[in-house]
Amino acid sequence: MAGIVFSKISGHNNDVYGKSEYPIKMIIESKAEAYEKKSVLPLIYNMEKSRNFGEKLAYMTAMDDFTPVPEGGAFTLSVFQEGYPKTFEHVSWKNQFEVTREMLDDNKTIDLKNGAGKFISSYARTRERFGVRLLTAATALSAAKASLTFGNMEFDANSADGVAQFCTAHPSKVSKKLVQSNIFAGAGSGDPFTSEYLSEAETVMQNFRDDNGNILGVAPDTIVIQNNAAMKRLVFGVIGADKNPETNHNALNYTFGRWNVIIAPEWKTTSGTEWILMSSEYNRENMGAVWYDRMPLSVSPHVNESNWNMVWSGMARFTAGFNDWRFAAMFGVDGATAL
Repeated sequence: MAGIVFSKISGHNNDVYGKSEYPIKMIIESKAEAYEKKSVLPLIYNMEKSRNFGEKLAYMTAMDDFTPVPEGGAFTLSVFQEGYPKTFEHVSWKNQFEVTREMLDDNKTIDLKNGAGKFISSYARTRERFGVRLLTAATALSAAKASLTFGNMEFDANSADGVAQFCTAHPSKVSKKLVQSNIFAGAGSGDPFTSEYLSEAETVMQNFRDDNGNILGVAPDTIVIQNNAAMKRLVFGVIGADKNPETNHNALNYTFGRWNVIIAPEWKTTSGTEWILMSSEYNRENMGAVWYDRMPLSVSPHVNESNWNMVWSGMARFTAGFNDWRFAAMFGVDGATAL
């Protein structure tokens, strides 16, 4: 969200407009910086800049293992191919607000601040809401596609393999027999988050395989939850205790001190107890979740000739989506794969 581009008002030398332009600009910039500091998007997505109408990601499948040969033996030829590609096409996002000529004449500072503040709040909220809802809408209990309807547009919520980012049946590009899940049911009876459930979730992610069937050793380190009081108590109770939090025993809680927690207020479900486990390292190295900013928020003022009000228009271009599904898994989903 940083790097907002401003255009100067043109065609009007009236002092009233010129004096109002600068303070509104400063309000927008300071408000944007404040929102940027508390955004969860950089913790979920690889934030990239783009200079094209869209971006395409692709990867190569793994090579075969080295093989032992007798002295003077020939090299073995590894066979590999392009994995699933994914294209991300940018979308334009627009909004505007208006300041009356009377406010400008009377120097209504509070009114100017309110308009500018609400404008940038709308932009920041839109980005945050879009990013979190795209992640949490990307679910399917079969080999199905997923999408997010946001405003009047539909956005792709699939990974590069063509099925939902969180799906029970991710296909392999190499082996038709290799099908993997990264969406799982709850632990059964009892609390929706326990140290035992967390260890099972971590283990299943560590056993994720590449398209050739090789174990990747994904190292999850981040837990994403909804803004649910019960889940916050459970999660921080488990990861904040150096001993087993579910018993009176002194067994070591090996999950202690190893986790980052993201609380995503824009993720809201009926139960509020679903949660996501992520590997920030795998996400970064394999471009799991990607956010592309094509054009930063560009803000331009102009005078509405029909009423002499000052209109501020803002436009940005960005998109987001998923490439390699293995960076994250979702847990506590009814009907999903049993651990």
